[in-house]
Order: sequence, then C-alpha cells, then structure tokens
Amino acid sequence: MGGDSTIPLHGCSTDDIPLSSSAQTPDFLGDDLSSSDFDQRRMLSVYRQVLQSYHQFQTRIETLGEAKARIISYTPASWIENVGGMKLCDYDVPKTTSLVLVGPKCSGKSSLINRISKVFEDDKFVSERAQVTYNSSVGDGTYFLQEYKIPRGSNSFCLYDTRGLSDVPSINIDMIKHWITKGVRHGEPVIRESDSSSLKDRIKCKTRKNGCQLSENRMVNFFIFVVDGLSVLKSMESDGDVEKQYTQMIATTFNCPYLSFKDDKPVVVVTHGDLLSLTDRARVRIHLGELLGIPPMQQIFDISASEGPENELIIVDMLRYCLEHADKNLPHKKGTSNKVFRMSVSACVYLLVLLGIAILSVYLHMHVHRDSDSEHDVAVDWHSIRHLWYDD
Repeated sequence: MGGDSTIPLHGCSTDDIPLSSSAQTPDFLGDDLSSSDFDQRRMLSVYRQVLQSYHQFQTRIETLGEAKARIISYTPASWIENVGGMKLCDYDVPKTTSLVLVGPKCSGKSSLINRISKVFEDDKFVSERAQVTYNSSVGDGTYFLQEYKIPRGSNSFCLYDTRGLSDVPSINIDMIKHWITKGVRHGEPVIRESDSSSLKDRIKCKTRKNGCQLSENRMVNFFIFVVDGLSVLKSMESDGDVEKQYTQMIATTFNCPYLSFKDDKPVVVVTHGDLLSLTDRARVRIHLGELLGIPPMQQIFDISASEGPENELIIVDMLRYCLEHADKNLPHKKGTSNKVFRMSVSACVYLLVLLGIAILSVYLHMHVHRDSDSEHDVAVDWHSIRHLWYDD
C-alpha cells in the first residue's frame, strides 16, 4: 500500500509474471520462495496483488474525505462489536484510545506521527509536532514517552512515540510488558538496565521534576510496529549475520505475546519506501508477511514521505484498522465475569426456591385433602346404636 504510484517497475509488468507450474522463481523475489510449486504460485499471486494495490489507490481518491471524516468522528468504543451477550457497559472503555508506536531506532516513528498529524490538520504549514532525529550518530533519539492527540486537541485517540527497540530482544519484551501491565504516561523516561551510566545520567538530567507524575496514565489499546524498508531490504539481500540481525530482532519482538491482543497482532508500517523502487517495496512487504505471519495486503502498510492523497488514504486505512481492533479487544470490566456467574447462581437459587415452594404447596394440599377425607369417612358402630331406630 504505497505512496508514489508513478515509480517505474524497471521493465517488470505484473501481467508478465508467470504462474505456470514450470515457472522459475523471478529474480526480483530473491530467496523468499521455497522450492515447492504451491509456495511459488502463492507467493507470485501475492506479489502481483501487492504491485497492483499501489495503483488501485488512485481509484479511491474521491473517498478520502469520507474516510477522514470517519476517523475524526471516532470515539472510544464507537466501533465495538457487542458479541457474546456483552453490552457496552460491560467493557472498560478508555477516555482516549491509545495507539503505541514501537520499532527500531531511526525506523521513522516520529516522522510517521508528524505525517499522521498533518493529514488531519487544517493548517498545512503548521510546525511538526514530534522531534525527528536527523543524524542518528549525533541525535539522542526518543527517550521519553510522548503523547500526541489526533486530531490535535481531541480526546478521541492518541499516538505514543517511544524509544527505539534494543538489539537485545529480552530488553524489548520487558519494556513492552511494562507498558501493557502498568500503562503509558506522557513524559515518562524509558531507562534500561543495560544503558551506560552516562546515558542514564543524561536522561535523568532531562527529566523534569515530577513531570511524568502529573500526566494521566493510559492503558495501551493497540500497537503500531514501524520498520525501515531500506534496512529490511538490506537484511534480505545480505548473507552477513550483522545485516540479518535487523529482521531477526523484528521477528522476535513482533512475536512477543504482550504485543498482541488475543489473536490480533499489531499492524506493520514500512517507512522510507519512497527511497526504493516499487518492485523492492512489494518484495519488502511480502518478506515481512512471511517473516511475521501476517497478510501483506491487509496488515502491512507502506507509508512513504510523500504528501499526496494516495499516502493520506493509506494513513487513514491504517488508523481505521487500528481503531477497529482496539475497540474489538477492549478489556472487560473487573468483576464482569463474576457478575455473570453471580447472576447465574442467583437464577438457579431462585428456581430452586420456586421449586421448593411448589413442592411444599403440593404437599400441603395433599395433606389437607387427606385430613378432609378423614373427617367425612367416620367409622360408625351401627350395632351399638340400633336402639335409636328400633322401638321397644
């Protein structure tokens, strides 16, 4: 789901991709295909669909305004599905839906927040909200959780910019677990035990006294996993262990159970796609789909740095996916299951009481009826009272 649809395919037309059983694996797919004929057919079919999707956005441009309006009109739990006998009052509905961005350092999380924010800004010349690291060798990156409400000033939903992932998966898992169990808070520093003493001191110096304690703690409702398309492609085409560490770290962190909500895994946003050919962008999405086990057409969004309507439509589609799944997986209120259980027990007790009353009523009725019959059925000794009707 890309941005600039005018990027050439380098002579490779989607209609020229062979799908016969004797077809050889195209060079532009690299080593992503297995040797089985079924996998070749499946991957080639997906590749064709991904390439065609870059051009299909032009036919949907007229729906951009309506799609943006749906996002702007969103309120927490407005897209919830009342299933399983649950009602809206049974869910723990947040005041603001929180979408948390995670991804490696320099993957483009801050830049993505700026692009998302501008989609819903009336003033296209407004300054960027998130601080972007221009030179990773000089800049510190994001060390504090930063909350950005979308649209600006709204309480509908917000994006959280976070510190870049570590090269050590266990550190990332601990960090994500902390956010899921404790929540996220604007201005909270992200300090790791593995950080050098100088880095820890630098972060603490930047921390404002009681700054994060004054902000509201929010539970995480959904994750957006951001990756750099250039780094993914380099990892795909390299045989070196260092280059492959990027995708290995992505796969390990992405499969962390704390990132998923029940069966729903995060969406993946591929950045810096405008620096790649359309062919390579499609390859990256297919590779990530195979690596992470998610459909590249529906759950991997290629968002470039362009500001055209196609890119805005991709952003809106991505947000709608996130908000729908955030509502779908809202937690139940504490005690809801116990409440249902108590209601079931109460109903059973009530039925037992009614049954007991019915049994008691039948018993009393039979007992009274039996006593009544006894009164009417009196034993008379007719021989002893025969003098009453015989004359002497």
